[in-house]
Amino acid sequence: MKNKSFFSSFKYAVKGIKAVITTERNFRFDLIMAMLVVICSLVFPLLKWERCVVYCLCALCLFAECVNSAIESLVDLTSPDFHPLAGRAKDISAGAALICALFSAIIGLYIFVPYGLNLFK
Repeated sequence: MKNKSFFSSFKYAVKGIKAVITTERNFRFDLIMAMLVVICSLVFPLLKWERCVVYCLCALCLFAECVNSAIESLVDLTSPDFHPLAGRAKDISAGAALICALFSAIIGLYIFVPYGLNLFK
């Protein structure tokens, strides 16, 4: 019985990933950016630690977008009419995802720009 429950959790997780991909434009944008970053990490000769940082930041941004989407859905369910606190919760969760994306972009530039500049030398 425990194995069935364990494998069922993967089914629900995949269902959640499909839902966020099909319904959330920002997640799709982040996913495309993550794929481009992974491609760039394979093109440039990144050090192992740089590659780990880049992959972790991609995962963190996708995670933040998933959490933001989940919070927005939950707020919409519990507060279908406008309420200032509901709006605040949604704004804060969106802000958290934006902070994650901005700092990831800054760190990504810090890692990738030197490699890009080496192409012109």
